[in-house]
Amino acid sequence: MKRLFVIATGNPGKIRDFAFILGTEHNEFKTLKDIGFDGDIDENGDSFAANAIIKSNTTAEWLAKKGIEATVLADDSGLEVFSLNGEPGIYSARYCGHHDDDAANNVKLMKKLEGVTDRSARYFCVLSYQTVSQNADGKFEISKPKIYEGECRGQINFAPIGDKGFGYDPLFVPNGETRTFAQMELAEKKPISHRGNAIRALQADLT
Repeated sequence: MKRLFVIATGNPGKIRDFAFILGTEHNEFKTLKDIGFDGDIDENGDSFAANAIIKSNTTAEWLAKKGIEATVLADDSGLEVFSLNGEPGIYSARYCGHHDDDAANNVKLMKKLEGVTDRSARYFCVLSYQTVSQNADGKFEISKPKIYEGECRGQINFAPIGDKGFGYDPLFVPNGETRTFAQMELAEKKPISHRGNAIRALQADLT
């Protein structure tokens, strides 16, 4: 029987990241939509770690009430530009004022960096891991969250290039590269990406 991983996200792109590194031979990956999650997740934390734990714990509690054993993974990640005091940071997904508008987020970031010479930045990811399991008495228990971190440092390009990936990938050029993340194939990006590094830290712990 495959191990069920529930990724606390509605973004199918993140599923590919986890499946690519952890493998699908012995693991099955599902999003919140796949499991029929109908709860509310209020990401009101003041850090990446706080938001990741909110997402994993809310999902784990929902699964426990439904009587479903699973491993829950939730990540909170974003872009931090050092000359902008870490912006957009935890507001990366809604930098422009609302969710799910990558183009508008990129435009705002480019405007903020007009005339700025230091364009160094990092993608940062915090991964929260929890399990939902049934004990000998038939009750479902939730483990305490374990945290894993990963980062990728680079520079912000002067214009978006590429059509792969999502978020700020068209602007982010990792150190040692001349291409943006959005110009790179998944197999090239995963060995150096922030989320990939966090997942590999988890993988090392699991094995």
